[in-house]
Amino acid sequence: MQIRNETIGDIPAISRLVTEALLMLAQSTGTEARIVEELRRDGALALSLVAEEEGEIIGYLAASAARIDRQDGWSLIGPLVVLPSRHRQGIGTALMAEALRRLRTTSRGAALVGDPAYYGRFGFRTFPGLGVAGCPPEVVQALPFDGAEPRGELIHHPAFGLHQQE
Repeated sequence: MQIRNETIGDIPAISRLVTEALLMLAQSTGTEARIVEELRRDGALALSLVAEEEGEIIGYLAASAARIDRQDGWSLIGPLVVLPSRHRQGIGTALMAEALRRLRTTSRGAALVGDPAYYGRFGFRTFPGLGVAGCPPEVVQALPFDGAEPRGELIHHPAFGLHQQE
């Protein structure tokens, strides 16, 4: 398996993978591929990584610029998806490890909205006062690279549909 930056030829496979992988989740709207397309269109993808094996895209991770309250320099990770038939094979872990390695050189920290049981193993955790409007606080997590506690609203690109970006 190889983790690499997306290429233009990967885009259709990424869209299919994001849609297929996220339709398994109860909270999926089926529009998640559109989020990635809008991030890409707006030049907002700080990272767009694929996991490839034998020419097939089997995993994908996006990261985009975010801020917490008025503090710029954060990266929002999401979506992170793996081909459903390839779950529990370390693909998501490999994508996350590479993303965090790269983001440590460019960001003050990473944040996401997701399952604490999964993302906790990478060091993500909740913080008092860190939130996203409409999301349960236990799924809003951050991994500060400088050790500072993030406080405030996690603000991310309008493509996510929360319309709080200023």
